[in-house]
Amino acid sequence: MTNEEFQKIVIEKLGSIEDKVVSLEKGQQEMKEDIKSIIEQTASLSELRYEINGKVDKLSEEFNTIEIVASKNWNDIAKLKAAR
Repeated sequence: MTNEEFQKIVIEKLGSIEDKVVSLEKGQQEMKEDIKSIIEQTASLSELRYEINGKVDKLSEEFNTIEIVASKNWNDIAKLKAAR
């Protein structure tokens, strides 16, 4: 193999390596964008979770109030029935 042939092979291989590096960099950039999108979506989901938890807590409190009122109503109905 002559020096020129060797240099040609090396240049071809370097070009191939350069193409692969460019492809990896592009893939890395796409991954960064995907991760950024995932982070934004996670923040939105966390916000939604916080809001839903607050609403569930409020519903739970209202349900407890309804149970107490219903209990008092049943008590009043029983007293009215007994007074007949």
